[in-house]
Amino acid sequence: MIETSRTDGICTIRLAHGKASALDYELLEALRGELRAASDARAVVLTGTGSIFCAGVDLFRLTGDEPDYVRRFFPSLCAFIRELFALTVPVVAAANGHAIAGGALIVLAADYRIMADGKGRIGIPELLVGVPFPAVALEVVRFAVSSDRVQSLVYTGKSLLPQEALQSGLVDEVVNAEALAGRAHAIAEQLARIPSENFKAVKFALRAPVLERIDRESARTDAQTLETWAAPATYARVREYLQSIARK
Repeated sequence: MIETSRTDGICTIRLAHGKASALDYELLEALRGELRAASDARAVVLTGTGSIFCAGVDLFRLTGDEPDYVRRFFPSLCAFIRELFALTVPVVAAANGHAIAGGALIVLAADYRIMADGKGRIGIPELLVGVPFPAVALEVVRFAVSSDRVQSLVYTGKSLLPQEALQSGLVDEVVNAEALAGRAHAIAEQLARIPSENFKAVKFALRAPVLERIDRESARTDAQTLETWAAPATYARVREYLQSIARK
C-alpha cells in the first residue's frame, strides 16, 4: 500500500496501492499515519509507482461499497489533505505520472512540486466527476495556483500534460522520468539544510491564513458537502462519469 524509506533523514513515502494508487479510506488512514511518523524527518518526498502517481478517489469503491463508507471516507480525505498542507517539515511532491483530482491535491499541497515528463496528466476534474469540492481542497488549489488560472481549472476540469502544468504554475519543474527520484531528493536535501525553526516559521506564515480559512469554511460547508457526496443522485452522476471513461 505504501513503501517508506529514509536516507540521510529524508523520508520517502511511495504510493503503491494497486495500479493507480486510488485513494480509499484505508490508504488515507495509512498516509495520515506516515505523515505523523515523518514529523521528525528533515524533509519528506511523496512519490508513486509506475506510470501513475495517484488517480484520485477510488470512485468504484465510493459508489459500490457499504452505505456508510462515504461518511468514513470524506472526513478522512479532508483530514489528510489538511495534515499534509500543514506538515511543518519540507515536502517535495515527485509526480511520476498521472496526478488526478485527489492526486493533484497531494501535489499542490507540497512545498515543491516536480513532475516527470511524458504522458502523465495533472488536473482537478471533481466537477466533471460529479462531486463538489471539500473546503480544504478548494483552499489548497487557491493557494497553489495563480488566481487567473483557478477558475478555468476548476470549472473545466481540464487535465494538463507536464509542460502545460509547468506553464500554468501547477508544478515547479518537469524532469525526465529517470531523473525524477534524484532531483526530488536533491530538492528535499536543499530545503532540509534550511534551519528547521526558520523553515517552520516561514511555512507557517505563508500557510496560516489558508489554514484559518480551511477551518472556517470546513465548519461552514463540509456537512452539506458530505450530504451531497452521499446522495443517490451523486452516485448516479459518478457512475455515468465512470461509464463515459470506459467508452473512451
